[in-house]
Amino acid sequence: MIRSVLTALAMLTLGTGLAGAQVPQPYIGMQDRPIKALSDQQVSDLKSGRGMGLALAAELNGYPGPLHLLELADQLAMSPAQRASIRELFEAMKAEAVQLGERLIAQETELDRQLAGRTVTADSLRSTTVAIGATQAELRYTHLKYHLLALAIVTSGQMQRYLELRGYAGGDQAGHHRLHR
Repeated sequence: MIRSVLTALAMLTLGTGLAGAQVPQPYIGMQDRPIKALSDQQVSDLKSGRGMGLALAAELNGYPGPLHLLELADQLAMSPAQRASIRELFEAMKAEAVQLGERLIAQETELDRQLAGRTVTADSLRSTTVAIGATQAELRYTHLKYHLLALAIVTSGQMQRYLELRGYAGGDQAGHHRLHR
């Protein structure tokens, strides 16, 4: 009996010691990234003008994305005029997003350069992060704006079908159609 208790106590002590030795290391490998705050995928998305979930609030509240509308144009029976209008929106959105993405990459690169070179000051940190925040806000606004503009191009029937095709139908979508013609 005593031997069993001692064995259990030893195992518990050993287990506790091992658990205490395990330190979370969620950032392993990130120190080698060219821009520490951005993954290669994020840099690629920014350079390509991809949405990266920035307009998710619009999408999930019934404001369709131009790219998704183009992908579903046949299933939505969109007219040639609608397709052309949506394509114009998409191209304009992409052009704006790419420009903003490049700006954000440059700003993050500058912040990384300052931190890596140990040249960052309280003032430079403030101005750089404020600039990054403004660019992030402008980028999100750009993506959201084009979701709003796209809604005006589709009919309510197409919008309902869009919601079904995207897997959102069944939720409370009634309020979204009040915003729609």
